[in-house]
Amino acid sequence: MTRETEKTRQPTDDLIALLDAADCLPGAEELRASSYDLLGAEAGASMVDVGCGAGRAVAELAERGVKAVGVDPDERMTTVARDRWPEADFRIAEAYELPLPDASVDGYRADKVFHELADPKRALAEARRVLAPGGRIVLVGQDWDTFVIDSDDPALTRTIVHARADLTVSPHAARRYRNLLLNACFADVTVEVHTGVFTGPMMLPLLTGLAEGACSTGAVTRAQIDNWVAEQRARADADRLFLALPMFLASATAPR
Repeated sequence: MTRETEKTRQPTDDLIALLDAADCLPGAEELRASSYDLLGAEAGASMVDVGCGAGRAVAELAERGVKAVGVDPDERMTTVARDRWPEADFRIAEAYELPLPDASVDGYRADKVFHELADPKRALAEARRVLAPGGRIVLVGQDWDTFVIDSDDPALTRTIVHARADLTVSPHAARRYRNLLLNACFADVTVEVHTGVFTGPMMLPLLTGLAEGACSTGAVTRAQIDNWVAEQRARADADRLFLALPMFLASATAPR
């Protein structure tokens, strides 16, 4: 492997490690299962998981007897998914141009994807194209302005959260799921909120990442971030850390 290849792989490998950790958090398995149930993921159904990452959802859908296709724009991510689940179907593609025929799948799933899309409307138009009439769509994700974090400095915490959100392409996509789906002419639109509450040190990397992101924008100083992270570490050591993270789960039906 060349040094340039290593540089190319590292950001994706870091993201895979982060996604793997998120998949193991309390409540994550139940949230995925809820998304499958809302899709109507039954044996013989055909579904696409958009932004499939390392492929866990595709493998879990296959366990239900679903004919699942995983799509991701990152070649390295797709390679890892194929290595982990060699019998599954993974393809390299963007959410805006899915490698599927018109009206060819019964379900469309996108988990932690739409906040990365500059044009969610275009992605939903593509979802409608590939979904069969009466097919189901499920969107899962967080609102990047909605981290509930206990801190001795609430004003600084708000600044950190908002500054990190500003680094995200579409930070408020999750709160817009309902209206986006309605505007795209989907029917039977519902939205649920599943809030995870975390009080242990496992969330320190996420909090540190938020803080470092905010620091990179210039919204806060290095000294402020160092003090804030130190406080969160001290809270974790004393069993006083508190983070609540709402996850939005939207579902709808394609027009018949």
